Amino acid sequence: MNRWNSQGATFIQLISIALPGVNIFLFARLAMRLNNTASTFQLTGFLGMEKAHHWIFILLLVVYISILLSNSTLLFLIKNDHNLHEPMYYFLAMLAATDLGVTLTTMPTVLGVLWPNHREIGHGACFSQAYFIHTLSVVESGVLLAMAYDRFIAICNPLRYTSILTNIQVMKIGVAVLTRAGLSIMPIVVRLHWFPYCRSHVLSHAFCLHQDIIKLACANITFNRLYPVVAVFAMVLLDFLIIFFSYILILKTVMGIASGEERVKALNTCVSHICCILVFYVTVVGLTFIHRFGKHIPHVVHITMSYIHFLFPPFMNPVIYSIKTKQIQSGVLHLFSLYHSKA
Repeated sequence: MNRWNSQGATFIQLISIALPGVNIFLFARLAMRLNNTASTFQLTGFLGMEKAHHWIFILLLVVYISILLSNSTLLFLIKNDHNLHEPMYYFLAMLAATDLGVTLTTMPTVLGVLWPNHREIGHGACFSQAYFIHTLSVVESGVLLAMAYDRFIAICNPLRYTSILTNIQVMKIGVAVLTRAGLSIMPIVVRLHWFPYCRSHVLSHAFCLHQDIIKLACANITFNRLYPVVAVFAMVLLDFLIIFFSYILILKTVMGIASGEERVKALNTCVSHICCILVFYVTVVGLTFIHRFGKHIPHVVHITMSYIHFLFPPFMNPVIYSIKTKQIQSGVLHLFSLYHSKA
């Protein structure tokens, strides 16, 4: 960093001597740009717990492998079991793919920081990681909304379920969810490439987050501060409100069913989805409150809550559906029986 600053200053001095009529501020900005592009960010593990990094690495590695195996198994079952070729399970496959994406995006740098202590990350790689992390978070919210729509149609309008949620319609919903998330995050991440970074270059996590990066920018970041609150947070909040009101209508419909057994059966089809909603939104609300109002809370609590937000839903979602969905249970048991018979 100091080497680039001294070279930039020398470069400006030489230009001022050789070309006295040239606007020196243009060259100053050029030197800053050279400094900016040559620099890297420094990722951070658990501050104050460096001696325990190896144990944390082992714990997170176990969680990482569990998430990969469980979500991959879910995708494999839905792809190969024709009994699971229904809209509800297609949306579940989207959720599993999103969880895999979040984990594969965040965990490599986390594990790299904890064990080999590889802390450097280039600007381009960091911005790309931030883009995918935030995009996939919005995708997850959108998929949960789509799953609520699926349950709403299945319970409130069961006779038209197959005609409304055709394979083409499910595909359109998936594309719309992905497009909405990608386009909503793009404006703030694109602007990260334009900012000069002249501060410490040390991020507070072992992965790149937009709110961390803009703290290091030496520029007007008003848009990047306001846009996530106004646009992205409002979008996720709107998703939650629509899900909430859809379940009020579902509950109203279920209460109108004469048979108590049928009421329980209808509600049981929603239990897994409700649990996934709680897992996702409770961690989002918890992380938001800690970042906004937890200035006096130890830094390790902030970091731990971030890991819970990004790892707990991908870890729990397959477990929830495996426990509460008989079709998934039977598929998993069938896989184990095939494995044992071949062994």
